Amino acid sequence: MPSILQTALILLASALAGVLIIRASKLPPILGYLLAGLVIGPNATALAADSTMLKNFAEFGVVFLMFSIGLEFNLSKLKSMKSIVFGFGASQVFLTMFLTIPAGYLLRFFLPLSLPWHVLFALGGALAMSSTAIVIKGLAEKFELDTPHGKNVVGVLIFQDLVVIFLLILIPSLDKNSGDMAVALSLAGVKITVALLLIFVVGKSIFSSWFKLVASMKSQELFMLNVLLVVIGVSAITEYIGLSMALGAFMAGMLIAETPYRFQVEEGIESFRDILLGLFFISIGMLVDFHVVFNHFHLVIFLFFGALILKFVIVAGLAKRFGASSAEAIRTGICLTQAGEFGFVLIQQIDQLDWIVPSVSQSVIAAMLLSMMLAPVLIQFNDKITLRFVRNEWFNQSLNLTKIASQSLKNSDHVIICGFGISGQQLATILEQEQIKYIALDADPDRVSDASQAGKSVVYGASQSKNHLIAAGIVRAKAVVITFQNINETIKVIQQVELLHPGIPIIVRATDETEVEKLELVGATQVIPEKTEGGLMLSAQVLTVVGVPIKRVIRRVTQARENRYGALKGFFPSFENDDSETTNSSRLHSVKLKANTQGVGKNLDWLQKESGADLHAIRRKISGSHSNYKNLAPDESITFQEEDILTLLGSPDCLEKAEKRLLKILV
Repeated sequence: MPSILQTALILLASALAGVLIIRASKLPPILGYLLAGLVIGPNATALAADSTMLKNFAEFGVVFLMFSIGLEFNLSKLKSMKSIVFGFGASQVFLTMFLTIPAGYLLRFFLPLSLPWHVLFALGGALAMSSTAIVIKGLAEKFELDTPHGKNVVGVLIFQDLVVIFLLILIPSLDKNSGDMAVALSLAGVKITVALLLIFVVGKSIFSSWFKLVASMKSQELFMLNVLLVVIGVSAITEYIGLSMALGAFMAGMLIAETPYRFQVEEGIESFRDILLGLFFISIGMLVDFHVVFNHFHLVIFLFFGALILKFVIVAGLAKRFGASSAEAIRTGICLTQAGEFGFVLIQQIDQLDWIVPSVSQSVIAAMLLSMMLAPVLIQFNDKITLRFVRNEWFNQSLNLTKIASQSLKNSDHVIICGFGISGQQLATILEQEQIKYIALDADPDRVSDASQAGKSVVYGASQSKNHLIAAGIVRAKAVVITFQNINETIKVIQQVELLHPGIPIIVRATDETEVEKLELVGATQVIPEKTEGGLMLSAQVLTVVGVPIKRVIRRVTQARENRYGALKGFFPSFENDDSETTNSSRLHSVKLKANTQGVGKNLDWLQKESGADLHAIRRKISGSHSNYKNLAPDESITFQEEDILTLLGSPDCLEKAEKRLLKILV
């Protein structure tokens, strides 16, 4: 049996190889982990035969996945999507579970397979799940999350993520008689209620104060240790009282989501959560026994196509029932036909209860893996598939292009606004006041409907679509404005615009100055970093209020822009960032040089070579004064002196390195 070190090396190497192969094919990394598990499992090369260590780590992967879902749990978001989540989503899950029972009985006429109702019902729960990771990624890459079918898909996935907690409690009770089942479910309900009361009534006030205390220590390591303690501690409590660890992790996530530290926690756990979750999928891949699968290949294929068709019919039918058009219903069905991450969790639970024989569980897992491998392809080509099944979809798309074209035909030298959110709407209002013609493209049909009824020149369309941009009159337009917050989405639109109308002015919204250079490199004429511009406008207003002449204020603002916000780059971070700045943003940090430290006598060139940080500003103590300082220009000729206060600019890693180098004690 391999040692722990050998097992760890095998797991890491196989995971890396699997993900590299899959990512080269532009498929989700989940499939890479599953592939790695298939190869190194005890039923293939046996490089990592049944590993207890792997199973333990894999269980923590599920725990942290549920914790992340708890962090994302947002009551206001649920309220705004309640008809989709609790109407469409609930109908999809429970109808799939109930229809799996007659489908299983029907299967007896074709295959020698006889399963009781409670096992079929539980398998229906696994079948009902879809892959959040694969679907969300696929739709995001096609910019379809805000489309009608995208909203339906997201709503259903939210309910699936929520209901899995209920299913993990319900399934073990299914083989009991009705009285025992009622008692078991009632007891579970009481336990959940008590756990919720303890966590959210008692725990909320305690944890808010505790997190504030830990955050005040200004230590990222201490903060993350605290998060791990909370997640594993709450999970241990729920397991101790007879509930699942996953439920405890979900509750811990909900608890922290109510504190101001949600974004820091989410960012901090992301890397090792994904690694642990990857180990979970490797462990699932290792479960596949190729001998059993090949011996029952007909069952695998039957389950694969049967589950795919059944799920598509249910989802598409419900989508149509909840008001979607035929094309939208088919797109929704295509996106949700595959198996999901939580389906494997439920199958594993069913396996542990010894409800199904190995041949059935192996066939089900193999069919689920096949459906997940097919999912990215189906999502990528869902438009072409839909056009084959819905005869009037060509007409609908042509009609939409005609609407865009008819709106823009009367325009020349107009402005095209990509995205009609708050920024786009504010720009449109200013353009109207100046009597400048514009046409806005937006992918949210509800917003387009409301805005167009109010007289706004906005049409439903995808800004990255070549046909939609041509219909909007890109060749006759005077400028294009892109208001998206997502930089990858913005880059794709810029590239499409440059192909259709090279040289047209492209004005782009960015989050902060760190994105400016990247957007300019792909073709943006001017980039507006909203955080920096917000601070600049705030400064201008303050200067005006305190009596600085308006001409000087305008000059200051103009100089800042002409210098590409040079003097405004970076910020002094707070541990409680209220606007979730990214860790890659340039930060400011002040260091005071002390006697007998390495930084005394050095210069700017030495600082940059040693750490990669820049000198943003320098303050030097006035001779003969204890507390007065003067500001010096941070040029290359200046030499650092004792008591100098250096304001450094750079990434967190560069700043940490610079401080260590500057303050190193000379022996």
